[in-house]
Amino acid sequence: MPTFKLDGKDIPFEPGDSIIKAAYRQGIEIPHYCWHAGLSAPANCRMCLVELKPAANQRAMMLDIVEWDPVLQDYKNVQKPKLQPACQYPATENQEVLADTSKHVLEARAGVQEFLLLNHPVDCPICDQSGECKLQDYWLEHQKTPKRMHDEPIHKPKAVVFGPTIVYDAERCVMCTRCIRFMDEVAKDPVLDMRERGNLNEIFVAPGRQLEGHYTFMTEHVCPVGALTTKDFRFKARVWFLRTAKSVCQGCATGCNAHLDFDPRSNKAYRYRPRDNEAVNKYWMCDEGMLSYRAAHEGRVIEARIGRKKAGIEAALKEAKKRLGDVQKEAIAVVFSAQHSLEDNWAMRELARVLGSQVVYTAGAGTGYADDILISADKNPNTAGVKELVPAAKSYSQLLDDMRSGRVSHVVALGGVAPRNDPEDATALGMLGTLVVIAAHEGAITDAAHVVLPATSWAEHSGTYVNKQGIRQVADKGLQAQGASKPAWELIKLLAAALGVDLGFGKMKDIRGHLVGAAASTRDVSAATHDARTTAAGTGAP
Repeated sequence: MPTFKLDGKDIPFEPGDSIIKAAYRQGIEIPHYCWHAGLSAPANCRMCLVELKPAANQRAMMLDIVEWDPVLQDYKNVQKPKLQPACQYPATENQEVLADTSKHVLEARAGVQEFLLLNHPVDCPICDQSGECKLQDYWLEHQKTPKRMHDEPIHKPKAVVFGPTIVYDAERCVMCTRCIRFMDEVAKDPVLDMRERGNLNEIFVAPGRQLEGHYTFMTEHVCPVGALTTKDFRFKARVWFLRTAKSVCQGCATGCNAHLDFDPRSNKAYRYRPRDNEAVNKYWMCDEGMLSYRAAHEGRVIEARIGRKKAGIEAALKEAKKRLGDVQKEAIAVVFSAQHSLEDNWAMRELARVLGSQVVYTAGAGTGYADDILISADKNPNTAGVKELVPAAKSYSQLLDDMRSGRVSHVVALGGVAPRNDPEDATALGMLGTLVVIAAHEGAITDAAHVVLPATSWAEHSGTYVNKQGIRQVADKGLQAQGASKPAWELIKLLAAALGVDLGFGKMKDIRGHLVGAAASTRDVSAATHDARTTAAGTGAP
């Protein structure tokens, strides 16, 4: 692979790479505002300027400038190299690039920073971007000088509602145009643009339109400063109190990689941010996916139930034993869940195996909206994983038919969510002699259950999910278990013990040891390869 030198370090690059992109791939950040790895490069912020050393037998491109001489106490004519934007200038073999080691580059960065902050409001204490803002970071790294302009700054519109999800503050905007380019190039809805010039620049929404659709949250995510905020997160938390877990979006079968931001003091999740993975979701997430963090708290099963009454887990297990103890083990039907992790479903498969269950089924959320950008019609995160573990499992519709015909009368189910919530389905579920459900969320199945055991959600324990591409991905634990909930695989183990059978595992690592061969057709994607760097800590944008 060809290389060039950046401050004396060899940087490999691929054909067509710009200097900044090649450096980014190596984990080296050249300061920038307007550049984003997933968008076109307008080179309008000028923060990524670098100095190019001329090749042998080639003259450097120089500029004549006027510079203040403190000795002469006057201005004098001097020359300096013409700096180039690293986001647009192509990487070439054996090229020598100076960034942090060039005094001209350092002066240019400081100058750009000063100009950007001339009219910027000093409202950092109330800005949602505070603590993860590139203006703050770059001032500390590349300027560190007090404001010299004491004139009244230019005032612009504040708290402008762009649509149902986004609020805009023009005074904070640095006109990087990332939001414009995202809506045009990725969301394919060019509803944003820039008007006026110079200090009067501002972003606006096309007349007669509003910023809406399925990707509006990404305009806030790609914003490197606090100009765009989401109504969902606005004024709700300070980022320095939040911690982050590497997660996988539960909204659909795409399996977008995400950062789950939560406050450990209150054990509360506050937002999802895209986690870069070029093989799955690149740098993006949809609005529905970014809001799916709410399911960590909403609609949860956090206490055991016997019928409609709350109970302890031990009491619920005794009730399950009472209801299932005299039933022939092979007559107990087992239902898997495309909503739960591979580990949970593997434990359920082991339960079905030791019970000798003759019929197995699968359930999960129903289909919904899809597009050709990210959103899948399959609204379950682990449909592919369940199919690989139990390819012979029948559908939820077949389960209902078997209930109505009396072929199934005793069921142990993983997951409370069903494809639909129809009164006729509820009638069929009500015909069961026994329905024991292990679930993290309420749904049609938990509504009809005789015994409910509370499972932790994806946010409360580590789990593996197989997306529609067959890629196996791990979501790390973030929150502590809520209420009396336990990991579903642990509850399955306890239920098996109550029924007098041993599943042969004790810990998560035991399950994952078996999973190496349990879903052999999945492709493991290592974090080292696809968990891309997040150089802009708060925005998640490069």
